[in-house]
Amino acid sequence: MEDYRRILFVKPSSLGDIVHAMPALAALRRRYPAAAITWLVKREWSAIVERIEGVHRTWSVDRGFAGWLSQIPALRKEQFDLAVDLQGLLRSAFMAWGSGAGRRVGFARAREGSPWFYSDRIEVPTPDMHAVDRYLLIAKALGATLGGNPEFSFRIPDSDHITVDRLLRDAGLEIGRPWIAMNVSARWPTKRWPAGSFAAVADRIQEERLGAVVFTGGPAERGDAERVKALMRTKPMDITGASSVGVLPALLSRASVLVTNDSGPMHVAAAVGTPVVAVFGPTSPARTGPYGSGHRVLKTSIPCSPCFSRTCRNAVTLECLHLVSPEQVMAAVESQFAGRMASK
Repeated sequence: MEDYRRILFVKPSSLGDIVHAMPALAALRRRYPAAAITWLVKREWSAIVERIEGVHRTWSVDRGFAGWLSQIPALRKEQFDLAVDLQGLLRSAFMAWGSGAGRRVGFARAREGSPWFYSDRIEVPTPDMHAVDRYLLIAKALGATLGGNPEFSFRIPDSDHITVDRLLRDAGLEIGRPWIAMNVSARWPTKRWPAGSFAAVADRIQEERLGAVVFTGGPAERGDAERVKALMRTKPMDITGASSVGVLPALLSRASVLVTNDSGPMHVAAAVGTPVVAVFGPTSPARTGPYGSGHRVLKTSIPCSPCFSRTCRNAVTLECLHLVSPEQVMAAVESQFAGRMASK
């Protein structure tokens, strides 16, 4: 087995997928401790990659194929000897090939013709393998020894904790008071549990004095947060859009529980050890659920779920989500909260 010294790790997006790739990177870092690992990522997610342990350099690319292509001359100058493509799309595979790396590893059944650009093609035994375990197959093929729990390791700077302290203080949270994070949005409309259901759970959390409810999310998700707040009897704290994606590990590590749709923050919370309560509809927890033990996923069994579609074609729109009741989610929140408090 070769002793690689310059590794290009290609996983450009999105937030959850980047978190899924962390154990594969950690396994490669252990196998090749002298290697300098560069992670190629879309600029909008670069702040999260900068906080991943074991990444020596974050290589940001702008949106659009032209932005990607413009990076190839500079990539080639780095003289990578190994390129790992976990994205499995035409442009990511092309970047791995364009880097000039002699060995280029990806999945045999990746999309858009990407396997044509690989020197090594790794088979996946079943489509229902979790993304974390699927990515680890590539690390194993490159000589990494797998054993124990997959490693999710962030290097969180003190400045992030200071930022979180300020955000929570400005939102009105008392020092030492438990709080429950709530992420009410998701990139796909078909992943979003109804606003009224989120509102019902948020009200019960606060009325039963489990802790404060703090809405989190990016700037584009403010509208979803406002729709939930408009349906509530109690007043939550809302820091939606107030911080960068890079602060998420520090922020979610402080929460007692995260209540969420299937979303990127769900995976960040799981990675930092915060218990998750997640509602799933069109997607599969077996493939992309919160990784590890100690999390609760609520979903219903209807014939069309999981459909893996951004558009609902069922006769009853979003039936898979509507059938998950606020009472079910609240029971899961109470259980997760009690477990979290008992462990402190």
